[in-house]
Amino acid sequence: MTAVSFSVNGRRHTLDADPSTPLLDVLRDELQLKGTRFGCGAGECGACQVLVDGRSTAACNTPLAAVEGHEVTTVEGLDRCLVEAFIAEQAAQCAYCSSGMLIGAAALLRHTPSPTDEEVRRALDAHLCRCGAHNRIVRAVQRAAQALVQ
Repeated sequence: MTAVSFSVNGRRHTLDADPSTPLLDVLRDELQLKGTRFGCGAGECGACQVLVDGRSTAACNTPLAAVEGHEVTTVEGLDRCLVEAFIAEQAAQCAYCSSGMLIGAAALLRHTPSPTDEEVRRALDAHLCRCGAHNRIVRAVQRAAQALVQ
């Protein structure tokens, strides 16, 4: 066990843990932040995405040691504007992919405040959604972008 210090949603944490423990396990089991989902376990589906220093990162295959000294943002720490836009556009059908989609959208909007539909689609392309809510998700990201610019 090793002490690992990092911030999650603006709050500093120091945990005694195996540094190879997946960040996803620490978020869900130790910090009780259940919004980040386990999907494929290989970093391929997007369900477990979190922001690490503003960059979208797969928490399922990121070891705890990799976030030492960094800022992690989970879906619980996102701006409400983005969440409200997803609700308004009914962009979450089963909602399993929603936390990852929201994280991907937040990362996009951080770097591209007024994205085109194509930029939104490209940014979220790696996030798998079986429900077919993609058009509503794109509309939600565009709604959030407009609200954040105002």
